[in-house]
Amino acid sequence: MNIQLIRHATLWLEYAGATFLIDPMFSDQGVNPPIANSSNERRNPLVPLPGALDAWLAPKAVLVTHLHRDHWDETATRMLPKSSAILCQHGDRDAISSSGFTDITEIQTSVNFQGITIHRTGGQHGTGEIGQKMGQVSGFVFQAQGEPTLYIAGDTIWCEDVRTALVTYKPNMTIINAGGARFVNGDAITMDEDDVFELIAYAPYTRVVAVHMDTINHCLITREMLRSKLSSKNLLNKVVIPNDGEWI
Repeated sequence: MNIQLIRHATLWLEYAGATFLIDPMFSDQGVNPPIANSSNERRNPLVPLPGALDAWLAPKAVLVTHLHRDHWDETATRMLPKSSAILCQHGDRDAISSSGFTDITEIQTSVNFQGITIHRTGGQHGTGEIGQKMGQVSGFVFQAQGEPTLYIAGDTIWCEDVRTALVTYKPNMTIINAGGARFVNGDAITMDEDDVFELIAYAPYTRVVAVHMDTINHCLITREMLRSKLSSKNLLNKVVIPNDGEWI
C-alpha cells in the first residue's frame, strides 16, 4: 500500500494492484471564496497543487466520501473523464451523474472492487444543528489479501461511528481529516487536537495519519499547531502529518 497526500483530503492510493483517487479537489489556489460564516476572509484553496494535475486523472476508481466542494469540486468534475468509475456514499449518485459521469456505484454497506472489499462507515460532521445541516458523510475501509487494512475516516469528529469502525475493522492505518474546521459559531466539524488524542488513546494499534490542514480557510488547526500539541504530550511519534505531495 502506498498513499500520496495530494492536498487537503485529496489522496492517491495504490492498493492491491489498483489505484484510487480520493476526494478530488483540484481548484487552483485562491479561485474560490472563503467558506461562509468563517472567521477570516482568505480565499480557497490557500495553497496550490503540489504537481501537475495530469498525474492524478487516470485512477482505476474515484472515491468521493461526500459532496462538499472541498472534497468534490467543479474542477474535478470538469477534468476527470466522464467514464471514470466513481464510488460514493448512498444518496450521492444523482448529483454526480448530473455532471455527466456514467459509471457510478453507491456503497450502502460494502462492495468488491477488483478483489478489494470497501466498507462504508458512518461519521458525524459536527454537533447539534450545525452537524445536521452538514448532512450525511461517510468513511471507508479498504481490505484485501496481503494488504494492511486502511480506514479513511472522512469528514467526522470523534464520535461513536468512528469508535465502531475502529473496533469492527481494527485498521492498521487510519487517515483522519484533522484541521478543526469550524464556523464562527459552534464546535469543530472535523477532528481537532483533542479528537486526535482521543483516537490515539482508544486505538493505540492503528497508525494515524492526519490530513485536511493548511488548505481551506476555516480549518484553523495547522500542521505546525498539531505537531506542537502532540509533542507537548509526547505523542508526536503516534501520528504521521504528511506535507502536500508526500508519500506514505
